[in-house]
Amino acid sequence: MSVKKVIVAQPRGFCAGVEMAVETVERALKKYGPPLYVFHEIVHNRHVVEDFIHRGVTFVQSVDQVPIGGKLIFSAHGVAPRVWQRARERGLEVVIDATCPLVEKVHREVRRFAAQGYWIILVGHEEHDEIVGTSGEAPERIQIVANVEEAEKVRVPDPEKVVVLTQTTLSVDDTREIIEVLKRKFPKMITPPKEDICYATQNRQDAVKQLAREVGLVLVIGSPNSENSNQLCRVARSRGIPAYLINDIREINSAWLEGVERVGITSGASAPDRLVWEAADFFRQRGAEVTTTGFVEENVHFALPAEVANAP
Repeated sequence: MSVKKVIVAQPRGFCAGVEMAVETVERALKKYGPPLYVFHEIVHNRHVVEDFIHRGVTFVQSVDQVPIGGKLIFSAHGVAPRVWQRARERGLEVVIDATCPLVEKVHREVRRFAAQGYWIILVGHEEHDEIVGTSGEAPERIQIVANVEEAEKVRVPDPEKVVVLTQTTLSVDDTREIIEVLKRKFPKMITPPKEDICYATQNRQDAVKQLAREVGLVLVIGSPNSENSNQLCRVARSRGIPAYLINDIREINSAWLEGVERVGITSGASAPDRLVWEAADFFRQRGAEVTTTGFVEENVHFALPAEVANAP
C-alpha cells in the first residue's frame, strides 16, 4: 500500500445535538427498559440505529405504529405540531422530545414570523426529516428552496414581507449563493441569524478545507442519508481532492488508494468516533503514520430532556 501518512480531522463526529439525542435514548432504555419507540432515526447513522435496534428500540415512521401506552422519543431532527397532536391523541404513556435545540430555535422563528404575516422561504432539502418537521409549523406560509435554480423561480404573495430560514445542517458556504439570489429577488427580505446555522456543520467543513490542503484523498465516515456527511465529501471535491463516503472500514476500496501517499479521515456529525479510529488503525497496521490536524475545540453541550435528565 502506498499510503504513508493518515491525517485525522479535528473537529469531527458527534455534535452536541447528536450527543444529547443518543444519550436520551440510552437513559430512556435504562429508566424504562424496552420496548422503546423512536420517531424516525434518532440520528442519521446506520451503526447507531442498528445498535439500538438490537437493544429493543423500534424506529417508526408514524406515531400510529406505537402501541397505546407506549413510550416514544422524537428524534434530533424535530417534528411537526401535527405529530405531537397525534401522540397526545394516541394516549402514549411517555413522550420525550430529543429535538436538537438549534432545530427547535428555527421552529420558534417559523412560528413567530408566520404569526407576523411573513412568507417564509426555507432553504433545505424537502425530504430531509428536519425540513419536514420545520415546514410543518406553518405549511401554508412556507416554500422550500434547495438550490440556486429553485431560488430563481420562487414566488411569494407579498415580496415586501419575506423571511428566509435554513436547515441547520447546511453551512454558511452551502447557503451563500442561494441567499444572494433571494436577496436580489426580495430586497427587503429578512435573512437568518448566523447562529441558525449549526456550528458543528460549519466547523467540520472548515476542518475538511484544511485537510484538503494536506492530503491526496479524503475518507468521510458517515451514512448515505446523513446530509452533513455528504456535504463534507462535496467540500473536499470542490477543492480537487477525491472524497468517498463510507459507513466503516469494510467499505474502503483499495483501488481508491493507488498512488495516494496521504489520506485524510473525518466523520459526519452523527458518526461514532470509534469508527474513525478503526479506520485510522486500518492504515496504521499497514505501516502508515497517523496524526491529527485541526484548529477548533468544541465545548458545546445541550441539556437532556427532563424525563431522563436524572436517570442513571
